[in-house]
Amino acid sequence: MNRTELLQEIRKMRFEEAYTGWQGGHLRQEEAARLLGVCERTFRRYIDRYEEEGLSGLIDKRLEQVSHRKAPVDEVMALVERYRQRHTGWNVRHFHTWYRKDGGLRSYSWVKSRLQEAGAVEKAPGRGKHRKRRERAAWPGMMLHQDASLHEWVPGVKWDLVVTMDDATSEHYSMRFVEEEGTASSFLGVRDVIERRGLFASLYTDRGSHYWHTPEAGGKVDKQNLTQFGKAMARLGIEMIPAYSPEARGRSERMFRTHQGRLPQELSAAGITEMAAANRYLAEVYQPAFNAEFMQPALEEGSAFVPWIGGDLDDFLCETYERVVGKDNGVAFEGMALQIPQDRHRSAWEASPQTGTVPWSRCRTGRPTPPPGRRCPRCRWSDPRPATQPGTRCFPSLSRTTGSRPSWCG
Repeated sequence: MNRTELLQEIRKMRFEEAYTGWQGGHLRQEEAARLLGVCERTFRRYIDRYEEEGLSGLIDKRLEQVSHRKAPVDEVMALVERYRQRHTGWNVRHFHTWYRKDGGLRSYSWVKSRLQEAGAVEKAPGRGKHRKRRERAAWPGMMLHQDASLHEWVPGVKWDLVVTMDDATSEHYSMRFVEEEGTASSFLGVRDVIERRGLFASLYTDRGSHYWHTPEAGGKVDKQNLTQFGKAMARLGIEMIPAYSPEARGRSERMFRTHQGRLPQELSAAGITEMAAANRYLAEVYQPAFNAEFMQPALEEGSAFVPWIGGDLDDFLCETYERVVGKDNGVAFEGMALQIPQDRHRSAWEASPQTGTVPWSRCRTGRPTPPPGRRCPRCRWSDPRPATQPGTRCFPSLSRTTGSRPSWCG
């Protein structure tokens, strides 16, 4: 047994003694920590590691790593050469993840220092003082973020990457490349979440024109005059929350910086240049790996997601428009004249009192019927009743026998 192993064994024995005294109520945490020569906070960390892993959890993890002072020159040169040949432009954190996947044992700090010493990567500038961060939502599903980033994800082409993520855990529920973000792409992101997890409570977005109407540039959003997306969220009972600055969306903005530093390199390494293939890579490879590495535990146990039992989502995630139906059962929409099919609930159809099935006193224009036995020159309708019966009007609510001669459609 060498000196390092002996010290580790002594450390285990002393901890067991202090831990037993604390568990038996003979020592306070402060006294047990002083017995080990550490602070109270470190003693609490020892307790957590001991209860999770046993005595093996007390071993100093740094002893398992090879000292960088003893690192062979060939290993450092191979590391730098690999970065320059296969991973140029990757940030160090992303490169280190792939380095460990391929069996590398060195720490992130060691890899970063070696690359900086070789001039392969530049040192990051010092960060300014950051304002206080907003606390995360307590449960998954309480608040989701949806945002998009226009970037050159593949060489020579810019796409929008639309991401829907959870505020509580940073888990990505939906990632999709589109030509341009808008109402349709936002609907797809919400649909992905509801189909996989359920209905959520609120959605945090920027003030994009498909999310909000903003009467004045840079001003407050109009929460009464909803966009098509806002109307759909109201039908689903999802509260929409606007963000008034990029700093307010710091969590999603930081997330996009990570994607911009990783995703283009991975798509290039996979030889992907088309949007369909890129979206498959997102769903099958990138998104699961990203969630596994960056997802955070929620502050509290539980979930705000509610299972969806509302039927077909197409009836909710759609654009709706209000139009006045004319007397001819037609509507005008975007320069088109649309005819609503006849049915018994519309006023353009009525059963014959003689047969119960034959339309008889309906002029499709909604105007009074022509005299008995005559054909309407506009809609080509003719009244099959005997000429002795007076005319009637077209609508059931207006249908009545009149003693005067009615006007014609034409």
